[in-house]
Amino acid sequence: MRITYDPAADAACIHLTSDPLTPGRTTLQAPTPPGTSGFIALDWKDDRLIGIEIPGASTRLHHDLLAQAEITSQNGTLLTERSR
Repeated sequence: MRITYDPAADAACIHLTSDPLTPGRTTLQAPTPPGTSGFIALDWKDDRLIGIEIPGASTRLHHDLLAQAEITSQNGTLLTERSR
C-alpha cells in the first residue's frame, strides 16, 4: 500500500496494490455520511478494489496521513518520496 498526494490538485490516492492505476479500471463514487460535502472515488479492476481517490484531501484526511504521502504532480510524476 502507498499513499500519493498532489498538492496542486489537493487530491490523494491510497494505492491498495503495487501495480500502477491503469486504464480499464472502473471508478465509482462512494457514499458519504449525511451532511458531508465532497466525495471519495473507489477504483476497481478485475473485481478487486485497487485504489481510493480523495479530492479535497487536505480537509478530508488527517495531517499525519498526508505527511506520509509521496508528493506527486498532476501528471503523476513523483516529486518526493515519503519519509519512513
